[in-house]
Amino acid sequence: MSNTKSENITSQLHTIADYCRYGASLFNHAELFYGHGSNNALSEAITLVMFALALPENMTDEVMNCRLVEDEKQQILALFAERIETQKPVAYLTNLAYFAQLPFYVDERVLVPRSPIGELIENHFSPYFSAENPPHQILDLCTGSGCIAIACASYFPDAEVDAVDLSIDALDVAQMNIENHGLSEQVIPIQSDVFSGVEGHKYDLIVSNPPYVDQEDIDSLPAEFTHEPEMGLGCGEDGLDIVRIILAQSAQHLNDDGILICEVGNSQYHVETLYPDVDFTWLTFKRGGHGVFMLTKVQLERHQQLFLAALKL
Repeated sequence: MSNTKSENITSQLHTIADYCRYGASLFNHAELFYGHGSNNALSEAITLVMFALALPENMTDEVMNCRLVEDEKQQILALFAERIETQKPVAYLTNLAYFAQLPFYVDERVLVPRSPIGELIENHFSPYFSAENPPHQILDLCTGSGCIAIACASYFPDAEVDAVDLSIDALDVAQMNIENHGLSEQVIPIQSDVFSGVEGHKYDLIVSNPPYVDQEDIDSLPAEFTHEPEMGLGCGEDGLDIVRIILAQSAQHLNDDGILICEVGNSQYHVETLYPDVDFTWLTFKRGGHGVFMLTKVQLERHQQLFLAALKL
């Protein structure tokens, strides 16, 4: 943005609300994609304005009508320009994302947290677990930023949580978040290719948001997704290369009453096509989201031969 144009804008826009509205208009004109924690231009503009001002997003009208100084205006305009020119998700500009009502540091080494599994964690995985019978050993497969593992530890303070990922870069971010939340004694990051790093370990609950985007969707993703690590998104032609392994090997890592919860998103169609005889429980969410299934250890063992056969396809 040229200095002359910037000066013209800042001479006409004065309040926090002015800049939130202006940013939303800019983003709508730029036809940006919203899929990393927000679903509209105004929400993203508010996030960037409040980040620049070091203020929380839920401000009163009195604060929203406060006037800004020139330096603040320039910082906000620079963030707007970066969002439009780079098409980076807002979370990468602020290095902050929320999951299960908890804050997490994120950068381009990890996916931006946005899984509906957060709602399950907030509800303590009811009805599959209860206050009288909570999970004590939890495994977060493909942990990325560590958000699922850390949220599980926060909502189940007596649980021991293993957070595994193949990517050392992702585990570095997860470690940062574990320390930021003061959970170093409770959440253990482990480098692991699916279950390879936790041989002999058994859990009451395995939770996974693995890579699951099929090749057709990978080829048509909006530009915002190109900033995320590709190994965290795509996983073979049907998106199920890792899911096949999870289904085939989870039973041996679950305690007798244990359960597996796994997200496959739009690849739910491929899962149902590949395993037509498996009685998946597909979970529903009040805040939106789909493609998350639950299976018990008993179910995983019952269909073991199907899962092993699918590994060879």
